[in-house]
Amino acid sequence: MTHITDAVVIGGGPVGLATALSLEKAGLSVTVLERSPLPVWEEPSFDGREIALTHYSMRILKECEAWDHIPQSVICPLREAHVETGRFRHPLTFDTNGRGEEALGWLVSNNHIRRALFAAASEKERIHLQPHTSVETVRQGQDYAAVHHSGGQIKARLVVGADGRFSPTRRRAGIGAIVHDFHKSMLVCRMAHESPHHNIALQWFDEGQTIALLPVNGMASSLVLTLPANEIQRLLATPRDEFNAEITQRVGARLGQMRLVSTRHAYPLKGVYAHRFVGRRLALVGDAAVGMHPITAHGFNLGLKGQETLAQCIGAAFNAQADAGNARALQQYERQHRRATALLFAGTNGIASLYTHDALPFKPIRQACIRLADRFTPFKQAVTTLLMDKKTTA
Repeated sequence: MTHITDAVVIGGGPVGLATALSLEKAGLSVTVLERSPLPVWEEPSFDGREIALTHYSMRILKECEAWDHIPQSVICPLREAHVETGRFRHPLTFDTNGRGEEALGWLVSNNHIRRALFAAASEKERIHLQPHTSVETVRQGQDYAAVHHSGGQIKARLVVGADGRFSPTRRRAGIGAIVHDFHKSMLVCRMAHESPHHNIALQWFDEGQTIALLPVNGMASSLVLTLPANEIQRLLATPRDEFNAEITQRVGARLGQMRLVSTRHAYPLKGVYAHRFVGRRLALVGDAAVGMHPITAHGFNLGLKGQETLAQCIGAAFNAQADAGNARALQQYERQHRRATALLFAGTNGIASLYTHDALPFKPIRQACIRLADRFTPFKQAVTTLLMDKKTTA
């Protein structure tokens, strides 16, 4: 059976669902294909990841009508962010002082964002959500693209690949990518602790490890621990009491004794930048286009901005020519999204390299950088503006 629609989104993660909502708002009919069965897609389980949402991202989620589906009890405001290196306890501090804002951003668990976007998409008549569906081939024709999948075939004017940083859609289209392997993995979980976090996020580049402690509501924080893959695998299997003791020691007991209160999850650290973001009747969004190192917390926020840019370009062409796969609109999207991401991707990789090597001369250089940066007010203001991202237009 062949289904016909304006756009097909391959991948029903948060950026894929946001893309569907943005394209639907622009007037398109959209089908979203997701490999997971409906119960898993509709009610995703905790995966360890806490997303630091900027002001811009919150606005997009509100416009997608997803924000109201996130319980207020799970949204944690981020008041300050501290950056430290080694045993050099002179943090580089970012806050909203003098800006009239309550928070730099907001921390929300990834599964709550996914659930909210699914709920919003399921309310739209022009969005068809198709779970438990595996894509087999995508044929990009002159007038339409044909997507063959485990349940049949769909013809669409536009195909959007939102299927992750190792995107099968990107590979099928013959689009290569820069892959930066950091040769590390990160462990993420939630830890309760004795002392309050005061809504402060910590990024600590310690000797032999990188630690982030992200505040969540209550006396708990999300732990992000970066180590060689074999060490992460060992910690995943470490008995709970031993794990608690080791994590408390690793973070220097700065929040008192720590206690695991969630499942543990591990992810490899690889940055990805696609050689092209578009093809004939094809666009890549989210990690399929740009997969960032999490050190600067830009990944999901860039994904949301990218899909908004795509929807704006496609929506204008669709309303003018009724062609959701207009080549000029796709090229416009690529230009704009590349301008927004290229330098940030390179800069983030550079920061990750500088701050995760302990040999000379990296350690004294990063200590000096933190000391100077904390004293240079214009730099701090510029970084704070970037972290908050309060622009009202893409």
